[in-house]
Amino acid sequence: MLDLRRLSLLREVHRRGTLHAVARALAYSPSTISQQLAQLEVEAGVPLLERSGRRVQLTPQGELLVEGAGRLLDEMERLESALGASLAATEGEPLRGTVRLAVFQSAALGIVPRALSLLEVEHPSLRVELTQREPESALDEVWAREFDLVIAEQYPAHAAPLRRELDRVPLHRDALRLGVPRGWRGRALADAADAAWVMEPRGTASRHWAEQQCRLAGFEPDVRFETADLQAHVRFIEAGHAVALLPDLLWMGGRATVRLVGLPGAPSREVFTAARRTSASRPAIVAVRAVLARAVAG
Repeated sequence: MLDLRRLSLLREVHRRGTLHAVARALAYSPSTISQQLAQLEVEAGVPLLERSGRRVQLTPQGELLVEGAGRLLDEMERLESALGASLAATEGEPLRGTVRLAVFQSAALGIVPRALSLLEVEHPSLRVELTQREPESALDEVWAREFDLVIAEQYPAHAAPLRRELDRVPLHRDALRLGVPRGWRGRALADAADAAWVMEPRGTASRHWAEQQCRLAGFEPDVRFETADLQAHVRFIEAGHAVALLPDLLWMGGRATVRLVGLPGAPSREVFTAARRTSASRPAIVAVRAVLARAVAG
C-alpha cells in the first residue's frame, strides 16, 4: 500500500525541483528524503523520478501519483475539518488546535496583536503560530500546506495570485498616503519629486505600485533607501531623511508619527485572508478569521 506521507514528499519534490530544496523546507537530511522516495518507488513498483542535472523530474507515473496525492490530502483535510466541527458542537468543549498564520508586516503590527488578545479571552486553548511572509509567496505556501491561513494584500491595479483551491475573504480596505517629515512644506505627491525616497525591495507589488504613482505624478523617485521593514521607513521619515508611501495599518490603534498627505483618487489596498477551501470550515480557522475581522473593526 502506498504511504501518504511519502506521497506528500513526492508532491514536494514536484513543487521544489530538488531533493536539497525539499530537505531544507522540511528540516530533513537529503539522504532521508532520498530513502523515503526510494521506498515509495518500491511500493509503487515503478520508477517515479528521473535525474536532470541537479534537478529531478517526475516520470509519468510519478506525476499520476502527485495528482492523486493532492486529492487524498484534500479529502483528509475535509475529514479533519468535519471532526473538528463535531467536537466544537459538543456543549462546553473548548476550541483546541493550532493555526499556522502567515502575515505581512503592517498587518502583523496593526491587526494581529489585538486579535491575539481576543483569542486569549475567547479561545484560550487555541494556539496561533505566526510567521512573517511576503503575500505573494505566502499564498503559494498556504496552498502547499505550509500554513493554514494567510493575511495577504492586493495593491490597486496589481491583482494578487489567484488559486482556485484557496478560499479568499475580504478583511480591510487600507488607505495609502504619502508620509513626510513634520516640517515638510509640500502639499501633493508631485512636490516630493526632489526628495529622497525609502521604498520596499524591487519585485514587490508595493514597490512597483509606489514607483508607478511617482511616474504618474511626473517624476522618477530618487530611491536612496531600500528595506522591507516599514518601521525603518517611518524612522527615516521622522528623522527627515526620506519620504515614502505608507499604509494606514501602521497607525492602527494610535496616532501617526509623521505627516500624512493624501494621494489623487484616495487609493487603498485590499487586505484579505485566504485558506484552503478544504480547511476553511475548520472551527479553529473560522474562529481566527472572526477575531481578525473584529480586531480590524475595533
